[in-house]
Amino acid sequence: MTKSELIARLAARNPHLYQRDVERIVATVFDEISKALAHGDRVELRGFGAFSVKKRDPRTGRNPRTGEQVAVASKRVPYFKTGKDLRDRLNKEAVRAAGLAPVEEPSAASPGAEPVAEDKK
Repeated sequence: MTKSELIARLAARNPHLYQRDVERIVATVFDEISKALAHGDRVELRGFGAFSVKKRDPRTGRNPRTGEQVAVASKRVPYFKTGKDLRDRLNKEAVRAAGLAPVEEPSAASPGAEPVAEDKK
């Protein structure tokens, strides 16, 4: 999905907002995430994931055209780690799309399960 597609979907889901306001909201969110990462901060969106910055050490690379060794300087790169809710949602969609039924684990209340003894003090 591109930024313009995201804006179009948000505008369609929120008809009470003007298109220009939705564009401004999306731009502001992206700008604030970018600014925080530029300062080395971590941005966490609960249920979605976390953006952070990782440092890559300097290394010796290779020019693919000539095969010559090239010094590559250290750099900071953005990193995204998905949140548990998003990861679970994606995996459920993948199972559903593949036509596989999820495997259910037997619960403690199911027939044939042994009762759990509680230690009372």
